[in-house]
Amino acid sequence: MKIVFSDLDGTLLHLQSYSCEAAKPALDALKERGIPLVFCTSKTRVEVEGWRERLGNTHPFIVENGGAIYIPKGYFGKPVEGAVQRGEYEVIEFGTPYAQLVEDLRAASQESGCQVLGFNEMTVAEIAVRTLLPVQQAELAKIREYDEPFVILGQGTHSLLLEIEKRGRTWTRGNRFYHITGKNDKVEAVKRLTALYREKYGEIETIGLGDGHNDAGFLGAVDMPVIVRSPFATVLKKLVPKGMVTNAPGPHGWNEAILQLLKGAAALAV
Repeated sequence: MKIVFSDLDGTLLHLQSYSCEAAKPALDALKERGIPLVFCTSKTRVEVEGWRERLGNTHPFIVENGGAIYIPKGYFGKPVEGAVQRGEYEVIEFGTPYAQLVEDLRAASQESGCQVLGFNEMTVAEIAVRTLLPVQQAELAKIREYDEPFVILGQGTHSLLLEIEKRGRTWTRGNRFYHITGKNDKVEAVKRLTALYREKYGEIETIGLGDGHNDAGFLGAVDMPVIVRSPFATVLKKLVPKGMVTNAPGPHGWNEAILQLLKGAAALAV
């Protein structure tokens, strides 16, 4: 059995339009074969819920750079060990509470002298402008639990990142923003969810698709990593040598990769 773990922005979703129409043939092929598609993203729970509804996705999902796994109740047939019950989900939490991350980022900025602007300081309109999201979706992007995206406005990036690490936090970088998180990352969440799938189904084969620096860890942890073409592709290829690189970016590349892998081909760029 195959399991697909996929980033969203710049991978399944076009980086500017947020459309995934170009990936429809591959999305349909996954559904026809009953292959789970697990979103693994820096987006918030409420953002991902919107995409799950649009795409008819009923599988678990990973939010805010591995901050938590949300598993629909009963999905694995029995209670998930270590999960907390929250509404219609069983939730495995890895992340640090959002308010603490905001405070740690503020302290790291002050100590390093490097000015930053975090999501907590941005208005919904500012987030919409910086992300190109519609205002309603920008509102959902601001409802955060485990990850604070930020932009660096001044000098001293290296000192800032060192200060974040000194506070026991982790930083990563997506297409548009730096992110401060706890000790969590996408790879830990992917490994935990893979173990749950293996426990239920036995032998499985994992596919991972991503396009950014924050995808390197989980791409290295799957059986078939796919680097969706982006400005980060060269760096990601060095970090994930076995990763296949798509010819096209975004959903066109995503579609290309999934269809080829389902055919058992490996004719992507290397």
